[in-house]
Amino acid sequence: MLSRLYIQNIAVIEKVEVSFEKGLNIFTGETGAGKSIVIDAINAVLGNRTSRDLVRSGAPKALVTALFEQIGAQTREKLQSLGFEPEEDDTLLLSREISADGKTLCKIGGRPATVSILREIAQGLISIHGQHENQSLSLPEQHLTYIDRFGKTEELLREYQIQYANYVALQRKLRQLQTDEREKAQKIDLLSYQIQEIEAAQLFTGEEEELQTAKKKMQNSAKILGALHIAHDLLQGAEESDGVLSMLDQLYGQMDELESFYPQIKSGRVLDIRYELEEVGEALRDALSDIEMDPAELEQVEDRLDLIHQLKRKYGGSIEEILSFAQKAQEQLDAINHAEETQERLEKESLQSEKKLLELASQLSKKRKASAVQLQKQVCDELAFLDMPSVRFVVHTQTDRPDETGIDRMEFYISTNPGEPPKSLGKIASGGELSRIMLSLKNVIAEGDQIGTLIFDEVDTGVSGRAAQKIGRKLKQASGNRQIICVTHLAQVAAFADTHLLIEKKVENERTFTTVHSLQQQERVKELARIMGGENVTSTVLASAQELISQSGENS
Repeated sequence: MLSRLYIQNIAVIEKVEVSFEKGLNIFTGETGAGKSIVIDAINAVLGNRTSRDLVRSGAPKALVTALFEQIGAQTREKLQSLGFEPEEDDTLLLSREISADGKTLCKIGGRPATVSILREIAQGLISIHGQHENQSLSLPEQHLTYIDRFGKTEELLREYQIQYANYVALQRKLRQLQTDEREKAQKIDLLSYQIQEIEAAQLFTGEEEELQTAKKKMQNSAKILGALHIAHDLLQGAEESDGVLSMLDQLYGQMDELESFYPQIKSGRVLDIRYELEEVGEALRDALSDIEMDPAELEQVEDRLDLIHQLKRKYGGSIEEILSFAQKAQEQLDAINHAEETQERLEKESLQSEKKLLELASQLSKKRKASAVQLQKQVCDELAFLDMPSVRFVVHTQTDRPDETGIDRMEFYISTNPGEPPKSLGKIASGGELSRIMLSLKNVIAEGDQIGTLIFDEVDTGVSGRAAQKIGRKLKQASGNRQIICVTHLAQVAAFADTHLLIEKKVENERTFTTVHSLQQQERVKELARIMGGENVTSTVLASAQELISQSGENS
């Protein structure tokens, strides 16, 4: 269960710490005090989608931490499977930091985690029914989700959806093969031309770079040739001057004579240098023979580069991409030429996939229909308790072609008056009826879950009086085996609280602040009286509030 919640810099909340207890925890407060913001903060720490707009104006970041106790075996196993070790005292601390620039930092037990991991862990801890979730009951396409949750067929549905995706992919490939002959012939001609054009060019990787280097060398051949001649003459000598090699010969002769008098003079070192320079001379001679410019050769290089440029414009930005294009084109051509073989194989695979798909669809449908029968009965029992004994809740079922949800088209129908046939829930149910039906669904589904905490944000919308009291009693009853947190604006519901939390908004120094504190007995009476009587809280209203609390204790 959720034990403590710490909120910092979320909307109008600067800093709040809330302690929750077992049983039924009720939030009340004036409109705009920040009740929905507390739910937004809980959603944030559970890894749900949020935005930087949630950060309090002027604050650099917001922080929400949630401490859970008695997390249960399922959550411990999930933590370990994701690489997190649970605490020995069976507690778990989740936190999420949201920066004003939109960045987010999540932690599980003090260790960094991704938002998706945080959300996966939180799924087994809390289930939230938001203010707008009733609207999903008006959407028939959402009804299957409730039936799958109730019947625990989500895993079978996922297996079916994988098979369905495989079947759809095979069907798409078959359609691509089944083109008319004219289109196929045109495709063969185009692919053949493209492949032949690229193969005729005989490109190879690195060729363009080599050609660019050769072109640059040819275009600068005069300059290069002059530099080579000068270097060669300096080394070998010219008509009117000795070269370096000749001068080294003279140097060696002089040093050889001196070496007998001065042993430290090593004439052999001069010979080593001369041998190295002779090798340099040979390289210069080779370069001189290679640099002989042929205008026709430059034209050939430029023509080759122009061809590569044309092919790049058609097939890719580099030779590698052109060659890759040719390879893919050949694969497409081979596929077309072997289309009959491929089609036979795909048809066989498609039949096998369809058979498996229909088997899974049948299994899924059978379980869903069995679940629907049980769901009808249990929801009707819940509705009878919630002062709707005449309402018939029916799951209307049809079988259709397979799609990603299966072969079932299931929609919730209700009949609100005896003798009237059931009709689509979204078309005839009032707001108050939707609230009670949603509470019934949530309660029935939760009975089979291991989730320790249920949160209801204004589940009593559209109801009052006796019906509201029934909702309060049902919430109290449901909190017997799990923690319930409920935001309400009705005194009849708040009267059943085990822990009553008041959210108040104050303005100090032209800034808005929200506080949360737990109410004691007399404070609860005053708060219920405020809800019942508004600003005009009389002794009679206070007495009514006290009586409401006393009655809730007697009837719970």
